[in-house]
Amino acid sequence: MNILFVHQNFPAQFGHIARHLVRSRGWSCSFVSKTPAGVVDGIRKIAYTTEGGARETTHYCSRTFENAVWHAHGVYQACRAHRDLCPDLIVGHSGFGSTLFLPELYPGVPIVNYFEFYYHPHQSDMDFRPEFPPAEIDFLRARARNAMLLLDLENCRRGYSPTHYQRSLFPEVYRPRIDVIFDGIETDIFRKKKGLPRRISGRAIPDSTRIVTYVSRGFESMRGFDVFMKVAKAIGRQHPDALFVVVGSDRVCYGGDERHIRHTTFREHVLAQDEYDLDRFLFTGLLPVDQLVDVLSLSDLHLYFTVPFVLSWSLMNALSCGCTVLASDTAPVREMIDDGRNGLLRGFHDIEGLADAALAVLRSPADFRHLGVEAARRIREHYAIDVTLPRLVGLFEQAVN
Repeated sequence: MNILFVHQNFPAQFGHIARHLVRSRGWSCSFVSKTPAGVVDGIRKIAYTTEGGARETTHYCSRTFENAVWHAHGVYQACRAHRDLCPDLIVGHSGFGSTLFLPELYPGVPIVNYFEFYYHPHQSDMDFRPEFPPAEIDFLRARARNAMLLLDLENCRRGYSPTHYQRSLFPEVYRPRIDVIFDGIETDIFRKKKGLPRRISGRAIPDSTRIVTYVSRGFESMRGFDVFMKVAKAIGRQHPDALFVVVGSDRVCYGGDERHIRHTTFREHVLAQDEYDLDRFLFTGLLPVDQLVDVLSLSDLHLYFTVPFVLSWSLMNALSCGCTVLASDTAPVREMIDDGRNGLLRGFHDIEGLADAALAVLRSPADFRHLGVEAARRIREHYAIDVTLPRLVGLFEQAVN
């Protein structure tokens, strides 16, 4: 089978899937993205460009759609320039790689779209944190941001979402055509390593020091970076021998934190709100996968926070590595963690409760290691790529047949 994947970025959600399909199934996979052309792991990469986009004069509520149309047109032009592309199936990420125009090039070729998130203005990620209120226009924009998603829902033969929570956000009328299939964790990579030297980013860590980890692509309110720092300070007051290892980049990936701060970054804003002993924090920046696995393998406690939004891969990676995870008791997290069985849950805003739970783990990590063992088992049995790939293959084959 010849599959054409569409996403602005590579590898994103599809790269590891395409790689496994090439290796294990012998399928031909092409990937259209804004990244440079070439061949990676047997995947043919085709680059597309955009010739325009939303301007300052474009209505704020329609800018997302305007940009999506330009991307969809760029994808169309790139595919049109490669006449040798003869896909049996097109797989796109609605929101980051609309397949809207491709039926004009490939009439009758089925489309499977990946549906990650459907925007809601209320009782959602937007108003979950009242201390960071969106502007009135943002609530209006949330209703318009779904325009391309709705077109992609109409345009595709089948769709899938990574979690039941994310699928539940879409209009009920469309849910029957959306399966729930997780992207797939490469558990041969994300697994606990034993016997590692206690060294992170060149810093030696004594055996007596407890390692608390936090991983987020960006330091932002939607992923509770400010909550993490408050919890870390509360932990530090009662557990003086804890090191907080923070993996990620000093940027905002989601939301509008910049509107609520006067500092250059959200991290700077958070650090300015209180006094922190930064000698007890190790900010590593983004890490290559092998180094991230090392950090998670050394972790005594992993903290994860999110508002009701897309579930982070970082949580799944931590669970797969057998970390003892303490996370926010929010809808996307509850789908993955049963409190007291494969992790711990406390209220997103409950700093005292989060700190108390963390301190209990740090006083006796061995008493909680069974949570990580169970977490890793569940990932292997339900979310590993070896489990999810056959389901995806089945979905792809059903779409074609």
